[in-house]
Amino acid sequence: MTDFSASSALPAAAGAPLTPCSHAAAASPWTLSTLAELGLGQAMQVHSVRAPVHAPEWADWLAEIGFLPGEAVKILSRGLPGGDPLVVRIGQSTFALRRAEAACIQVQAPQGPEATHG
Repeated sequence: MTDFSASSALPAAAGAPLTPCSHAAAASPWTLSTLAELGLGQAMQVHSVRAPVHAPEWADWLAEIGFLPGEAVKILSRGLPGGDPLVVRIGQSTFALRRAEAACIQVQAPQGPEATHG
């Protein structure tokens, strides 16, 4: 996978506001949260990606840069003021995501071998 270090090239949908994904987490045996909700350095695993209604192409863009189920993910830093953008580590790549994009990525505690190798 190509490392686009430090910045994603995710264009905003033409004329669409940058609003977080408005969806409820699916019921599961573990607690899901979004990438936007994580604390700095908290190691998690991608569970799923759900694009907002106004920008369905975000799901494909996020998948193309590595936000796939099972991938290790954590937030390295947040921009000031306001915490936007987020510097995110996914696998071995680092990207800058807007909070609205990060809110589309559901994460869970690491499962399987990744849980012990964090």
